[in-house]
Amino acid sequence: MKTINVQELHDRIEMGESLNLLDVREPYEHEDFNIGGILLPLGDIRIGETESIEHLKNQEILCYCRSGNRSGQAAMVLESMGFTNIINVSGGMIAWQDFFPSK
Repeated sequence: MKTINVQELHDRIEMGESLNLLDVREPYEHEDFNIGGILLPLGDIRIGETESIEHLKNQEILCYCRSGNRSGQAAMVLESMGFTNIINVSGGMIAWQDFFPSK
């Protein structure tokens, strides 16, 4: 599984790259704090509810969650479903808020 750390992701966002960010946390976590990703909880991914991202099947998707664990699981499931370029954000939003507390 490919990974990216929060500094690398932050740099890509700051450079204005158009990124496909996928937040696999629960809705209440997304509402509390997010970096603009599409919300698709891990539970929905596990049961195959991926219609909202099917158009991204062959594009890079950067998965994130609270700590990097759920997004790692989501990346493996999505890869098994034929998604070809999934990248896990290691450390998740905990690391993001540690490195970038005001964002």
